[in-house]
Amino acid sequence: MNTLSASSLAFQPWQWLRRTTPGLALSTAVALTAISLAQLPWFTQHGLGALTLAIVLGLLLGNTVYPRWAHATTPGVALSKQQLLRTGIVLYGLRLTFQDIGQVGWAGVALDALVLASTFGLACFLGLRVFGLDKRTTWLIGAGSSICGAAAVLATAPVAKGRAQDVAVAIATVVVFGTVGTFLYPALYEWNATHGWLPMDAQQYGLYVGATVHEVAQVVAAGAAVSTEATNTAVIAKMVRVMMLAPFLLLLSAALARSLRQEGAAAGGAGGISIPWFALGFVAVAGIHSLGILPDAVVRVGVELDNLLLAIAMAALGLTTYWKAVRAAGIKPLLLAAILFAWLLGAGGLLTYWLG
Repeated sequence: MNTLSASSLAFQPWQWLRRTTPGLALSTAVALTAISLAQLPWFTQHGLGALTLAIVLGLLLGNTVYPRWAHATTPGVALSKQQLLRTGIVLYGLRLTFQDIGQVGWAGVALDALVLASTFGLACFLGLRVFGLDKRTTWLIGAGSSICGAAAVLATAPVAKGRAQDVAVAIATVVVFGTVGTFLYPALYEWNATHGWLPMDAQQYGLYVGATVHEVAQVVAAGAAVSTEATNTAVIAKMVRVMMLAPFLLLLSAALARSLRQEGAAAGGAGGISIPWFALGFVAVAGIHSLGILPDAVVRVGVELDNLLLAIAMAALGLTTYWKAVRAAGIKPLLLAAILFAWLLGAGGLLTYWLG
């Protein structure tokens, strides 16, 4: 009896590998295809990065041929959108250094913080009280709009206990309005230069783009449409905004724990705080990167690995999201995201002018 138990334990890793390999291979294949497509000029010019393309390809497969393979691939797909996602968020810290704060100054940090807090606060008010959406959808749309698009949605999902369809809806809004922004922001800059509405140079425009546009790829596209100086400032401002992801997740986790404690007290139970350890790992990796002790080659490989892991997670998310579930969410999430986009566009511009 004991011998059989020991044998079964010895074979568990191989059994786990056999169960997860098909789904992991499928998610990886979709991710690699998306990464390759993202390097094509048309996708680059329109700010459509690998993460966006990965979920689109995943959705296409998930709603056509994937259901036939679901039984064999589910364990690996689940691994991709859970454990690999958290690892990807931790490695995201390799893109940042604390020295980035000095590049934009305290005015840039204050701008990013005000944009994040006001946008997420507005999302909570409108989503919960005006549109009557559930907390998961509201928080995910708010996080995607206020911080860094799809990466923020993916990072917030484990904390908010978001379902696949909630995450897909939130990412869809990021894709739609972020893509609109890549065309609208440069056009507004040119109109403003022609009519002189607000005094804004290329550097201030970059600060504006970095503080308000959803995705990093979209920030690059919107900045590059004006100048190299605008692009550089936009990317730095965006990276400072991304840094705020970790404290945001910790605060959100604490707020959720408080809500659960209140509900538990009413029901005679209790709720405890669930610390998003991957957020702390994200800060730790960014801190190590800030010290300058990592060779450039290691950082480059780490960033490439991170791109792959996040793309795999997005592909897995798309594979397990069905159009019926997304359509069931209705028009309200789109309206919420549209209002948040208008807020970022208008209030973000005024804040940039005021602080810049």
